[in-house]
Amino acid sequence: MMKNKGGRPTKMTQGTVKKLEEAFLRGLSDEEACLYANISKPTLYDYCKKNPQFTDRKELLKQRVKTRVKLNISKAIEDGDIDLSKWYLERKDAEFKTKTKLEHDGMVSVTSHNPFEELTVEELRAIIAEDAG
Repeated sequence: MMKNKGGRPTKMTQGTVKKLEEAFLRGLSDEEACLYANISKPTLYDYCKKNPQFTDRKELLKQRVKTRVKLNISKAIEDGDIDLSKWYLERKDAEFKTKTKLEHDGMVSVTSHNPFEELTVEELRAIIAEDAG
C-alpha cells in the first residue's frame, strides 16, 4: 500500500484494493471495476504504475472467470452432456464447424448514378443558393 505524504487522502485504501480485486475476480473490465470501487480509471492506472505487482495480479484475477467457465464446460462434457459436447466441437474443431458454401455464377456489376452530373455550374449554384436561402 502506498504511503501518503500529505495533501489529499488517497482513494486507494485497502478497502478499495479489495473491491477492485473482487471486481477483477468476477471478470469485470477496468472501467467496470473502477465504477464498482468508486474510483476513476486514472486513479487505478496511477496505482498500477506505482505497484506493478498489482497489475500482474489484476490480469491473473481477470482470467479466473474464463478458467472457471472452461472447467465448468469440461466437467459437463465429462458428465455426458451431449448438446454441450456438440456445441464445443462446433466452436473448437474445424472438422465440426458449421460450413457455409457460397457459389457465384455470373457477373457482378455496380453502377453509380450522380444526379448532379449533367447539371451546369450555374444550375448547381442555383440549387446551393436555394438551399441556403
